[in-house]
Amino acid sequence: MRRVIILGSTGSIGTQALEVIRANPERFEVVGLSAGSDRAGMLAQAERFGVEFTALGADESEQLVRDVEADVVLNGITGSVGLGPTLAALQAGRTLALANKESLIVGGDLVTAIARPGQIVPVDSEHSAIAQALRSGERSEVRRLVLTASGGPFRGRSRSSLAEVTPAQALAHPTWDMGRVVTTNSATLVNKGLEVIEAHLLFDVAYHHIDVVVHPQSIVHSMVEFVDGSTIAQASPPDMRLPISLGLDWPHRVGGVGVPIDWTVAASWTFEPLDEEAFPAVRLAKKVGRAGGTYPAVFNAANEQAVDAFHEGRLAFPGIVELIERVVDAHDPEAVSGGSELTRASLAEAERWARDAADRAIAAA
Repeated sequence: MRRVIILGSTGSIGTQALEVIRANPERFEVVGLSAGSDRAGMLAQAERFGVEFTALGADESEQLVRDVEADVVLNGITGSVGLGPTLAALQAGRTLALANKESLIVGGDLVTAIARPGQIVPVDSEHSAIAQALRSGERSEVRRLVLTASGGPFRGRSRSSLAEVTPAQALAHPTWDMGRVVTTNSATLVNKGLEVIEAHLLFDVAYHHIDVVVHPQSIVHSMVEFVDGSTIAQASPPDMRLPISLGLDWPHRVGGVGVPIDWTVAASWTFEPLDEEAFPAVRLAKKVGRAGGTYPAVFNAANEQAVDAFHEGRLAFPGIVELIERVVDAHDPEAVSGGSELTRASLAEAERWARDAADRAIAAA
């Protein structure tokens, strides 16, 4: 029986995790829940699952993780506010099932320095796929990681044609049902850029050995290429309950969480190169990742401001990534946070600066 704390319990990841747990009461027990703002929803979940300990907001979530005995903490919080709970889970010795990619990307070495080998289990479908595929060989035998991307709703569009994209169109993702920020990030491919940084930090693979390929069907969730020319891919119909279940009980598989591929039905899977001219976010993310330090925090914070501005009609769709790059290029870690040492304080200051810089640039546009 694994005791589980779910952070972000009322969101997409949290609610699906509770579905997995409800279907497998002999394997999991929920001992703590937290939500960002939906207190009523969280308390209803607590009553349904008999959970005594609850929290609201990131600060209370961090304290919940420190105070409540648990085997696994599933961090499904959205945004860099999840950094504190991520650090708390690692410091408390819990297994961290990580869906909150921003906390690892923003925290960088601050997170990886305190994580024991295998303590972080990725919940993103792409990184879960890589973790599964990596079990097929030794790390020294890995040639490259290949992250798949659906291409979002604007796959095949030219850069010039994206200028008229509306928020409603950006939220019409062809495969996944996600929140506003993540869905918009998938449309700009900022999400895939963040995932490249996440893959580097999780698996310690150099950026020039991490590639992105567009796979519209979203059946192959990612691949690992080995030195002998073999490529191991993880394939399944798109359903987040599968990677969530692995996050909760890694490396063990939970029966019945997903529907397998029907091999009796004819199907075609296609793979296309990423159009980096129309979608430059991945290139920019690799640049940011190589720079390290507070640069990923600046990238993420500027993006969040840009996404809000786009949905409020203050920024065109291509302007999201253009704005991020402008803010990243203007960032001076020495001037903003006093140097290269990575601390929670320096990250917070870098994020504050990035949001201010982004807001000024949006207002001037």
